[in-house]
Amino acid sequence: MDELRTDLSVTAQINLYYDLHVPAGASNAPLLIVVHGYGAHKRYMMREAKLVAPDDFVIASLQAPHPHYRKTSDGYRVGFGWVSDHRPEEDINLHHRFIVDVIDSLHSVIDPGRIYLYGFSQACALSFRFAFTHGEALAGVIGVCGGIPGDLDTNAVYTPFTGDTLYLYGDDDEFYTQEQFASYDARLRSYLPNYSSRHYTAKHEITAEMRHDIREWLVDRVRRF
Repeated sequence: MDELRTDLSVTAQINLYYDLHVPAGASNAPLLIVVHGYGAHKRYMMREAKLVAPDDFVIASLQAPHPHYRKTSDGYRVGFGWVSDHRPEEDINLHHRFIVDVIDSLHSVIDPGRIYLYGFSQACALSFRFAFTHGEALAGVIGVCGGIPGDLDTNAVYTPFTGDTLYLYGDDDEFYTQEQFASYDARLRSYLPNYSSRHYTAKHEITAEMRHDIREWLVDRVRRF
């Protein structure tokens, strides 16, 4: 008799790529991990990180594992995505493992008590998922122009992140309504003990005003040590 078995799998190893900036003479330095949004890449987010990180920060810019073509004004370019609706739990676990492994690889130059995670757009909810699952690894999390975990109320693994959280969003976002942002903001405020948010005149973007406020937030955090 013929037999059909579906959804079998084998385990394979893949390379996960990131860019790293280490200031000269770095020792016991704060670390900013930055995670780009859908369709972007690690070079873009490293540029953004350098606009907000104080000079003594080590910066790690992670690149998502799923490449695809995206249409731009001058043709098609390769962009990268973090998660899809097909087995998203596997992508989320890979994202978590990526961050943990990068942190572990930098133990000789960073201060483990001063690690900050910054996610834009698609990576915003992913950053919150990591903070709610591995909160002990972070001193702070920054989310810009993105959503929150859809399973916030049902995932038994999550615990409220006790580090500092900054959530930023615009008033004319192409992908999220103002009602959605207001709901996300209220939910995070009720869930997190050390939470602040800011609302900007902006589309789905990182503006100069946002960059200024992120930098000031990071400077204020590291002054406490």
